[in-house]
Amino acid sequence: MATETAETLKVVGTRPIRHDGADKVTGRAVYGPDMRLPGMLHGKVLRSPHAHANIRSIDASKAAAHPGVHAVVTGADFPVARDREENLGGEGAINFRFLSSNIMAQHKVVYKGHAVAAVAAVSPHVAEEALALIQVDYEVLPSVMSAREAMKDGAPILHQELTTKTMADRSGKREDTGVVSNVATHLQLTLGDVEEGFKAADLVLEREYATASVHQGYIEPHAATVLWNADDNITIWASSQGTFGVRDQVAEVLRHPSSKIKVVPLEIGGGFGGKIIAYLPSVAALLSRKCGKPVKLVMTRSEVFEGTGPAPGTVVTAKMGVTREGRITAVEATLVYEAGGFPGAQVASGATCMLAPYAVENAVIHGYDVVVNKPKVQAYRAPGAPMSCFAIESLIDEVCEKLEMDPLEFRLLNGAKEGDRKTDGVKLPKIGYLETVQAAKGHQHYSTPLEGPYRGRGVASGYWGNAAFAASCTISVNSDGTVSLVEGSPDIGGSRTSVAMQAAEVLCLSAEDVHPSVVDTDSIGYTGLTAGSSTTFKQGWAAYEAAQSVVRLMRERAARIWELDAQGVEFTEGLFHSTADPELRMTFKELAGKLNATGGPIAANATLTPRGASPSYGTHIVDVEVDPETGKVQILRYTANQDAGRAIHPSYVEGQIQGGVAQGIGWALNEEYFFDEQGRMANASFLDYRMPTSLDLPMIDTVIVEVPNPGHPFGVRGVGETSISPPLAAVANAVSHAIGVRMSVLPMTPAKILEALWSKEGGNGRQ
Repeated sequence: MATETAETLKVVGTRPIRHDGADKVTGRAVYGPDMRLPGMLHGKVLRSPHAHANIRSIDASKAAAHPGVHAVVTGADFPVARDREENLGGEGAINFRFLSSNIMAQHKVVYKGHAVAAVAAVSPHVAEEALALIQVDYEVLPSVMSAREAMKDGAPILHQELTTKTMADRSGKREDTGVVSNVATHLQLTLGDVEEGFKAADLVLEREYATASVHQGYIEPHAATVLWNADDNITIWASSQGTFGVRDQVAEVLRHPSSKIKVVPLEIGGGFGGKIIAYLPSVAALLSRKCGKPVKLVMTRSEVFEGTGPAPGTVVTAKMGVTREGRITAVEATLVYEAGGFPGAQVASGATCMLAPYAVENAVIHGYDVVVNKPKVQAYRAPGAPMSCFAIESLIDEVCEKLEMDPLEFRLLNGAKEGDRKTDGVKLPKIGYLETVQAAKGHQHYSTPLEGPYRGRGVASGYWGNAAFAASCTISVNSDGTVSLVEGSPDIGGSRTSVAMQAAEVLCLSAEDVHPSVVDTDSIGYTGLTAGSSTTFKQGWAAYEAAQSVVRLMRERAARIWELDAQGVEFTEGLFHSTADPELRMTFKELAGKLNATGGPIAANATLTPRGASPSYGTHIVDVEVDPETGKVQILRYTANQDAGRAIHPSYVEGQIQGGVAQGIGWALNEEYFFDEQGRMANASFLDYRMPTSLDLPMIDTVIVEVPNPGHPFGVRGVGETSISPPLAAVANAVSHAIGVRMSVLPMTPAKILEALWSKEGGNGRQ
């Protein structure tokens, strides 16, 4: 594929105002909780107070009789879901039986906050009153709150039918051990000969690292409004990362034809992977069917924390061998990820991403997906990667200390390049990792002296593989020379504009002359998730193809007007012209005004599942200062270097990078789920769950490296996820240098830092 060069581009690489900006800043944009329909009822969900319990019985008769209540549903109202897995939309396989049980418990609860019943009433307050009338008889069971405990012999078993599946080769074939266990999956990635690799090493280091469960932190809670009509057609209005994903999940859970389900996208107030799973639409649909009215469900913030999926807590053991010159000879790692109440931690992704920035010839990685009595985990921006990246990038930093080697020189020596093989066996395409390391090494930040006590500088690299799901696009030409673009990808980070810009580039229009809209599942062809850093890549390519078809159709129309063969008409720089007669020429807008009178309107569509998605890499630098009296860490300076392939809209690329860094800093320093011994979350609010704000962060500097992806017409690489992987290790490395103690457990709260300082001073506590 011939990728456009920067010199020929007129729209790509510019910074137009986003098309949906006015609606959002004026409050006209409609989000999930804003939805209003005539006769609409309000739903509320009853959630388990126990982390692990069998449900003996549920008596909802008093709630159903309560004035103002129109419907009650429990797990008994859900059809039996099929025990099979399918990849809906592209972000990992979903087991429908577990999905249905997570949406509404049917026989047992496996985490505190697990939904057990729901009501629909005339107001949220009446619905809450009704919830208090529902009587649930629980048989409370022992709970297990960590993966290590869950893996021990004799640990409480969450699912009596769950047995360990092993994946020990690259074929993806899974073998079932047949042994009931809390370990859902054991995978193994191997490359080369690890034993020989360690024998060739002059230095071998082995360390253990741990991270806590953290939430995506989107501002808008989950919300859905559903009408189950008398003709059995279901309409869903929801904030989600994929309308077709919601449709297909509801179809499976309710065993209802997908052709009878329409999902209407609303604006989405953040997702980061957490709004792929549709927790509420199936519940609202069953309530609506019972009462014949539309039903809206909106989670409270506590419900978001306790009833939706965070990123998994992890324990990673990593061992590395290197020569005295700094060449990596072997790596061995074990990744243990907590899945929550149902299988599905992103340990495979963590294993694949862990060593992707490096050319490692000998490696073995074991991964374990372990169920525990916590909320079922879900995707969170580069799912699985930040935790494994934290481990290996921290270990590399310590290796460099012992070798007295510059950490960026180490990365240049061992960095991955085109043709190198990852631990999953896949050869890397053209990538820009070494370019990001060079950008960091040459940046003024890295060469600026860092002076003063308790100050430290850290670096780390990161990777995300990027995805390419299905996409559909329709472009129609308006008589005033603008075009309307219809797509199916929910817009989270400005993708309306980045997609419109790619169409505008082909059509030689300004970005403002393309009017994009995101439509419902009945109005556009199948489109995969807004996830996996895929949207600008896949949806932009669909827009590119549709725009190419528009150009072809308009060339044919110009030829008809001029009574020429279409082969004799060309389109260059916004001008249709005859190759034989230079006097025959029309601009795009002039021809658009003649369409209705010369054969009718022109529209074109494109549907594709493109290949050619290419990885993105980043290398980050951070300076910190630690207060030895309080343990508080202040971020002094942060520079993120990342390969974007080609930045369609540089401002949005910068924003994506800055957002990922901010979340990664929170992961490193502040954020974690606190559970008591009974499995109750103690900090289920933004007041107690400490995310960084603008007051905690400096301006995050970004350096966009552009190594065009040859697998895309404009060289695009996804950029949304790579930036969250390096900050955990970069900050930990900086803090470790600042205090002289290696920090290996996240978050590095003030208390943990003070304990590290006191330990260094030889005491057991404050002196």
